[in-house]
Amino acid sequence: MTIVVLTIVIASTILINFLRKEEIKRVDILVSALKFQQEVDNPNLEVQALLLQIYSSNTTVPVIILDKNDNVIEHKNLPKDVENDSAQIVALAKKMAKSYPPIVIEIAKGDKQIVFYDNSPLLNNLRYSPYILGFFILCYFLFSFWFFRTIKKTDEGYLWAGLAKETAHQIGTPLSSMIGWMEIMKLDDPESEGIHEIEKDIDRLKTISERFSKIGSVPELNDKDFNATIQENYDYLKTRISRKINFGLHLPAYTISVPHNRILMSWVIENLVKNAVDAMKGEGSISMSVIERNKNIVVEVQDTGSGMTKQQALNAFKPGYSTKKRGWGLGLSLAKRVIQEYHNGDIRIAQTEVGKGTTFRITIKKA
Repeated sequence: MTIVVLTIVIASTILINFLRKEEIKRVDILVSALKFQQEVDNPNLEVQALLLQIYSSNTTVPVIILDKNDNVIEHKNLPKDVENDSAQIVALAKKMAKSYPPIVIEIAKGDKQIVFYDNSPLLNNLRYSPYILGFFILCYFLFSFWFFRTIKKTDEGYLWAGLAKETAHQIGTPLSSMIGWMEIMKLDDPESEGIHEIEKDIDRLKTISERFSKIGSVPELNDKDFNATIQENYDYLKTRISRKINFGLHLPAYTISVPHNRILMSWVIENLVKNAVDAMKGEGSISMSVIERNKNIVVEVQDTGSGMTKQQALNAFKPGYSTKKRGWGLGLSLAKRVIQEYHNGDIRIAQTEVGKGTTFRITIKKA
């Protein structure tokens, strides 16, 4: 496609230059004929016929002949809205004089005729051709950039989806075995506190496996009670993070109804909280709040961690980018996909400052 576009551009440029040169040649011939008529006092009939033929063959170059008092003697190839108005013809002649110097033809008794001429409409229009071609070339390259970027994103999407589904499959095998052993352990001591805690973690592993299995497919947004989803995540995460971290939740007193997928939304919240914990190195404060703002629901996760530089904030949601020595850098990337593609919302870094912390903001439209 690029070769075709370049070929068209080169061919168009050659054609434009050829037409411009041909037009200039025709103007030069006409000017030479008029000059010859000026220099020869009594041309013979053949010369007069040749001059008349040159003049008649001109069907594109606009020509105006005035006398010394600016009276119109002859004109040719003028716009239709001008050719019947003497005042406009004279004004047009003065305008032509700014492009090409007029030719003065001396005639008998000291009179003279002044010839004004200009480029043909075709040649004038050709001046804009490079700009038009440039515009189309720019559009072509912008389209090409968008096209290749879209393909790249699509390939990345398939890659992450395949990776997620494979992870879900790999988790499923040992998880099934763990469930079986758990049932055997219950036979010996069904009321064991340790067994109950392990059951909770097994249920969590089931949830994680289900999360990964949903990546790459269109999830159903069947859950409505947004408060319950956030509260459930808060209760689980609070028991799993360090006691040196002050973890707070602020929910509206009334129920918020937002179509969402509870499993995937929980994944997003968990990713943000875990990133906050890592940024604080196990000590600090995390505040999670839900706010109703106009027709949107806003979720903010604020920490007192190390914060980010501008460059880190710009790259935070890119697949594979991570400021940690360990990790694949997929958490925030997948969180962005869950919010933007599945919930038609937005997730961004609302505020960050090195040494003072970061605030992530999720915005989702209400039902």
